[in-house]
Amino acid sequence: MPIRLGETAPNFNAQTTMGDINFYEWAADSWVVLYSHPSDFTPVCTTELGRTAALQEDFERRNTKAIALSVDDLESHMNWLKDIEETQSVKMNFPIIADEDKSIAIAYDMLHPETDAKFTVRSVFIIDPNKKVRLTLTYPPSTGRNFQEILRVLDSLQLTDGYSVATPVDWEDGEDVIVSPSIATEDIPDKFPKGHKVIKSYLRTTPQPNR
Repeated sequence: MPIRLGETAPNFNAQTTMGDINFYEWAADSWVVLYSHPSDFTPVCTTELGRTAALQEDFERRNTKAIALSVDDLESHMNWLKDIEETQSVKMNFPIIADEDKSIAIAYDMLHPETDAKFTVRSVFIIDPNKKVRLTLTYPPSTGRNFQEILRVLDSLQLTDGYSVATPVDWEDGEDVIVSPSIATEDIPDKFPKGHKVIKSYLRTTPQPNR
């Protein structure tokens, strides 16, 4: 069955390019971006892994760890790293899981029944420090993932976990946010002293409260 939002992310033990891990212990109290690749030495994924490495400081500022997965073996992964570093001008600084027996891919529903069993679906999971799945995305093979969007979602999740707000369409960090409908309009000034705007009775905005 597909993993649904709010469900607990399955734990696992795995070989990775940075040593053996237990997922929960490795994640500790961090957020996690876990994403899968169909196989090693694929062109789109080569660019994605390089981009993730280049964004390491952006992930660290958000208390987030990145980890990738492919069902190829560890030796193949290690050889692929050389190509990624050469072509993307980066130093690989996060692990790639070697899921040869597909146990993790199966647990996370990453295997598509109508394709080669060796290939994992191009999935993305954002997992919070409580090990709950907060976002799932699936990309087609021909389209590279947008890591700025992944960072944007992390910003939104971390903001809305701490305040009674939601983020509107195309929201970027630092922009106005939407006050939760559960808060009465007359109570907004006490909760959000930076000010607010009533557009409709159900649509009230306020400056981002943690800025």
